[in-house]
Amino acid sequence: MAKTPSITRGRKFVQVMEGARKVFLRDGFEGASVDDVAREARVSKATLYSYFPDKRLMFAEVFRAELTREGREAGMQLDMTLPPDMLIPQVVKLIARHLVSNFGLRTYRVAVGESARFPTLAREYYNTGPDQVRRQLVPFFERCVAAGTLMMDDPELAADQLLELASANIHDRAVFMGASTVDDAAMQRTCEGAVRMFMACYGVPQCAQSARRPMATDAIVKR
Repeated sequence: MAKTPSITRGRKFVQVMEGARKVFLRDGFEGASVDDVAREARVSKATLYSYFPDKRLMFAEVFRAELTREGREAGMQLDMTLPPDMLIPQVVKLIARHLVSNFGLRTYRVAVGESARFPTLAREYYNTGPDQVRRQLVPFFERCVAAGTLMMDDPELAADQLLELASANIHDRAVFMGASTVDDAAMQRTCEGAVRMFMACYGVPQCAQSARRPMATDAIVKR
């Protein structure tokens, strides 16, 4: 079996990674050339190859770094000690804003577009993105059911449903027509509708009532 090439880290490693990140997220694996990466990183091809002797290795390293950052930022923004009528709107807004952000769209397109060539990375995208939020929601829902603040028989299905509700009418539009087609009014409509539907199904009367209040939706962040 051939030995997997190793990554060398040195003085210009971060510079090379940032250049490769911009090119791969813009052009995907097939569309990116080593010349483009070297030009974007402002290094010679010899320097580039000294860090990454293989283009596949460079792509995998860049995409894993993006997934790590994405997962860390998502996890840091959720306060799982809040009651459901306060946390659910935050979860919905976090998911919706991410789905239509430039950063979220780029990583999604690359993960889907390169899934046949890099199936392991596609699975990592799912595990660090949608499934990470899902893994936080399931035990939260179980605690809420035990406390009597939510009513549901299947917390895993409820978590999946919430993720889908948060993407309704905005994710496909952003993917196929661009993030600029999803304005703040569309975002607020989707977020408020998702919370109302979820809490109408699973909330106890007092929580469902509070969920009917209008949400304050921040301007769309396009990282």
